[in-house]
Amino acid sequence: MIVTLTANPSLDRLVALAGPLERGSVLRSAAAVDQPGGKGVNVARVVSAGGRTAVAVLPGHPDDPLLLALRELHLVHRAVPIAAHSRVNLTLAEPDGTTTKVNAPGAPLDAAARAGLAEALRREAAGARWVALSGSLPPGVDDGWYGQLAAQLRSTGARVAVDTSGAALLATAGPDAPSSSTGSSRTATALPDLLKPNAEELAELTGLAAPGRGGAAGAELEADPLAAAKAASTLVERGVETVLVTLGGAGALLVTAGGAWHAVHEPVTPVSTVGAGDSTLAGYLLAELDGADEAERLAVAVAHGTAAVQLPGSTLPGPEHVQRDRVTTRRL
Repeated sequence: MIVTLTANPSLDRLVALAGPLERGSVLRSAAAVDQPGGKGVNVARVVSAGGRTAVAVLPGHPDDPLLLALRELHLVHRAVPIAAHSRVNLTLAEPDGTTTKVNAPGAPLDAAARAGLAEALRREAAGARWVALSGSLPPGVDDGWYGQLAAQLRSTGARVAVDTSGAALLATAGPDAPSSSTGSSRTATALPDLLKPNAEELAELTGLAAPGRGGAAGAELEADPLAAAKAASTLVERGVETVLVTLGGAGALLVTAGGAWHAVHEPVTPVSTVGAGDSTLAGYLLAELDGADEAERLAVAVAHGTAAVQLPGSTLPGPEHVQRDRVTTRRL
């Protein structure tokens, strides 16, 4: 079983525009669709579509439209009650596939809500293989919360994956993160078992770029998988067991103490990048549950991520969209 936490869930509204986006203009939409969103929710949806049990833990007002949407999808979830409704994120999709996202900050989580989410995670993690802590943190939540949860979940026996960004990512696995110098000691560390940065985030984590300024350095890492693998290996040296790095159109990397692998999909025409990283993580977890080796886990992850970019808006891939045979993997 896979358990996910979405601390800052959303209702994702996709507006398909009839023409190009023009600032200051009155535009017409071809269609509008609402889907439950948030990175952990996305991971749970892809895992569930892949035939495995997934439980999404999230905060939610009892009559929140987001929770209704999850029920309509028959996605197993555990909602910790809060007073506010979930945020609404807007995606504007142009006919040529260009997407513009406008994300709201989300509802604050008070101490009672955070405690409720932590308890729900511990309860669901008992007997689970993985717990994925995914997405941004809502206003008022300490940047190091994911690290605190990772440490608390050690006693459950579940492995912990983290996919976040910005200050929360640096607090979880940056050079100043708690236990970042403990090496192979896993029992008390706040470090996750699996970290999934993109190239820009990897540059910031490893000091190749200042926080919030990883764009240029990230582009260089995408163009040089070997350099990206060397950067990711420094995270392994800090104590992160597995680093899964997404490289945009250049595929993805998997780095562990046992080696590094690079996988790339045959060229495709992107439609929307929304949910691609979440689908990549879900693909990796599905392959790991199936007992695949490192190279195969990475290949399945890339196949899922690439399937996602070929689907419109926030649509997530199922097995019918995944083309594993179009992925090539090599050991670096």
